[in-house]
Amino acid sequence: MSKQFIAQSLSEKQEANQNLFVPYIMAGDGGLDALNEQISFLESCGVAAIELGVPFSDPVADGPTIQAAGERSLENGTTLPGVLDVLKQNKNERSVPIILMTYINPLFKYGIEKLAKDAAESGVSGIIIPDIPLEEESLLQPYLTAHEIAFIRLAAMTSPQERLIELAQRTEGFLYAVSVTGTTGARATHEDEVYNYLQHLKENCHTPVLAGFGVSNAEQAQTLSKSCDGVIVGSTIVDLLHQGKLDDIRQLIESSL
Repeated sequence: MSKQFIAQSLSEKQEANQNLFVPYIMAGDGGLDALNEQISFLESCGVAAIELGVPFSDPVADGPTIQAAGERSLENGTTLPGVLDVLKQNKNERSVPIILMTYINPLFKYGIEKLAKDAAESGVSGIIIPDIPLEEESLLQPYLTAHEIAFIRLAAMTSPQERLIELAQRTEGFLYAVSVTGTTGARATHEDEVYNYLQHLKENCHTPVLAGFGVSNAEQAQTLSKSCDGVIVGSTIVDLLHQGKLDDIRQLIESSL
């Protein structure tokens, strides 16, 4: 379940001429006892990987839908150790990589070295941390490397070109290309500058480039994927999962591939 699992999974989808689709869900939204069942369902829909949010009280990158999911999860008593324990139960049965998304505070509280070890033992293949800049990465990079966990970087349109290229070259697993300015959540359209930005990242990146933030329907997913390798969809998936609309989730994913 190392970071090579991400490369393998994404490569298999691309070899089958599919766009890459990575759903985001909030661990513990609906109870941690439902997590492995939620993962199995998403696997059956043909996703390339699953981004799994760990709830945090001050999620600076999250929009209203995901914030609400995080609040529900925290009310359910979800903790980082609890998430890892549940993931460990079914790690040998999963067919797609699990990528944790959380903020640096919970990781410091847990202990970076311990987190890397425990996450690897739970079958986690990668991690996304929105609030740690390149200049601070040395605080955790050695531990993630030692346990073969991919450190997936985020790139933003507001960053200078030199920084975008550095992020594209240093990312592992894939590059998370933020396709809007702002927090997560559905957007009606994406501007032409977004497509140019995605194409520029793809030209400079050694891994697949996935567009996230603001992707809410299959049409957007298909359009954005023409300029990169696929999409990450969060708020819409979280909302539909909360409403129990599994058929709608399957239709969205299958129509985006």
